[in-house]
Amino acid sequence: MAHTHGHGGHGGMEHTGRLMTTLILTGTIFVAEVVGAVVTGSLALLVDAGHMMTDVSVLAASTATAFLMKRKPDNARTWGWARLEVITAAGGGILLLFVGLYALIEAGMRLFGAESDTIHDVRLLLFFGILGLAANIGSILVLRAQAGDNMNMRAAFLEVCNDALGSVAVIVSAVVMMTTGWDGFDAIAGAFIALLMIPRAYVLVRDAMRVLLEETPEGLDLDEVRRHLQGVPHVIAVHDLHASVVATGMPILTAHIVVDGRMTMEQEGQVLHQLQDCLREHFPVSIPHTTFQLEPQGYTSDSSSQFHA
Repeated sequence: MAHTHGHGGHGGMEHTGRLMTTLILTGTIFVAEVVGAVVTGSLALLVDAGHMMTDVSVLAASTATAFLMKRKPDNARTWGWARLEVITAAGGGILLLFVGLYALIEAGMRLFGAESDTIHDVRLLLFFGILGLAANIGSILVLRAQAGDNMNMRAAFLEVCNDALGSVAVIVSAVVMMTTGWDGFDAIAGAFIALLMIPRAYVLVRDAMRVLLEETPEGLDLDEVRRHLQGVPHVIAVHDLHASVVATGMPILTAHIVVDGRMTMEQEGQVLHQLQDCLREHFPVSIPHTTFQLEPQGYTSDSSSQFHA
């Protein structure tokens, strides 16, 4: 049995600092938009405030996740807190789905109901839209550099990007209402913001579920991996081949390798090095963390795996 591993930086101090800055900006605008929605009666601003509320929750969880992910693995958590980023992304996606569906229903009721709500102060609505957009642009600039580091940072970055589009919709809604005097456009803007939220929420939940279900890393063909491993000298067969992802940038692979029983210890060591190099260098997804169990030809285990690959 042998394994190799690589270490990736998940959620360093820079991640935590950037997330904290974004959380403060988003939380401040959330409070302002709630007040604005109550004062103006705007559905678009109310939906954007609801979106902001979800973002505050996700950013708070993301900040806590970035802090916890700095902790080293221990006997209780052998992977540390790396998987927490996936749970955070899944929770945020589910919340966004609920908020988006509620906004669509509310927009339909306002557009096609017997009575339509009147916007009390369109100029104030425009002010809150501009204020929200300015804060979102600031958050985008803060998070942009680390947006691709892991799923946790990507989820936070996508939150503020979508918020910026929501603020643009509020501004456009206010301008149209000031120009035409038709308050119904506010409900259309609210529905538009909801339609922006739902696909993104679906993608977040889908990607998180792929990791939680321990699916094979995207872009890695296990049949091709098996052929490569079986092409290593002295390797006779490969079974119990499994690959999954612990968290962003942490793919892992395990396999039982049947080898020539007449090999020396030195030859077995050479085989292990070749197997490890193969997984690190020959595939679109590099897998630095591998665990191989070498089995001499003719070896049979007392127990068999239920999921035999």
